[in-house]
Amino acid sequence: MSFRASVLTLYPEMFPGTLGQSLAGRALDNRIWELDVTQIRDFAEGKHKNVDDTPSGGGAGMVLRADVVGRAIDSVSLPDDPRPRLMMSPRGKPLTQARVRDLKDGPGVVIVCGRFEGLDQRVIDARDLEEVSIGDYILSGGEVAAQVLLDSVVRLLPGVMGNDISGETESFETGLLEHPHYTRPAEWEGLSIPDVLSSGNHGKVEEWRRKQAEKLTKERRPDLWEAAQKK
Repeated sequence: MSFRASVLTLYPEMFPGTLGQSLAGRALDNRIWELDVTQIRDFAEGKHKNVDDTPSGGGAGMVLRADVVGRAIDSVSLPDDPRPRLMMSPRGKPLTQARVRDLKDGPGVVIVCGRFEGLDQRVIDARDLEEVSIGDYILSGGEVAAQVLLDSVVRLLPGVMGNDISGETESFETGLLEHPHYTRPAEWEGLSIPDVLSSGNHGKVEEWRRKQAEKLTKERRPDLWEAAQKK
C-alpha cells in the first residue's frame, strides 16, 4: 500500500506545487505515494460559505471555525483511520528527521493547513491534531509548511531516491551536520579538491568526513553537538 497524504486547505490550487516536481513528482506519477487535496470551504454552510469568525474574547484577526474544519477532517479521515492527523503551526513541536522517518514508515498523513490566526482549539482537541512546526518564524498559512513536511517524508520512501543510502548519510541522520562535498573539476578558480578525497584511501576519506562534520556541527549547531556528546 502506498503512502497516502490528505491535505485540507483553503487554497487547493497550491498543490501539488513543488511536490509535483523532481523526486516527489516522479514518485507521485509512479504511485509510490498518493495525494488528495480537500477544499475546507466546501464544508461551510450558508449563503456566504463563511469558514472563519472573530476571536472569542476579542482581538485581531479571524479564527477558522471548529464546525467547518471538523466536517472537512471527517470527510477524509474516518475514526479508524490509522494515519496521524497533523496541523502545521508555528506553536507546534519542531519537525525533526527522526519524526520524518517515523512518518515515512506509516500509512500516510492527514494535514490541516491553518490560515488567519489559526484553528478553534476545540477542533484541535476533538480531532486529536498534532501541531507541527517547521521553524521559528511565521508563514501566511500552512500550505508551504505542509509541502516541506511531505517532501521530507516522500524522498525517503523506498524507490524514490536512486540510491537509498544517500538518505542515511545526510545532516541530522547521524546527529551531526553533513560534511562538505566536492566534484570535478579538480581545480576551480584557484581552489582545489582536498587531496585526501583523491587519495583512494577510504579509511582516511571517512575520517576526514567525520572530522569535517564534527567541525561544522560545533560551529553552526552547538545544540546538536552537545546532544551528540550525550549519546
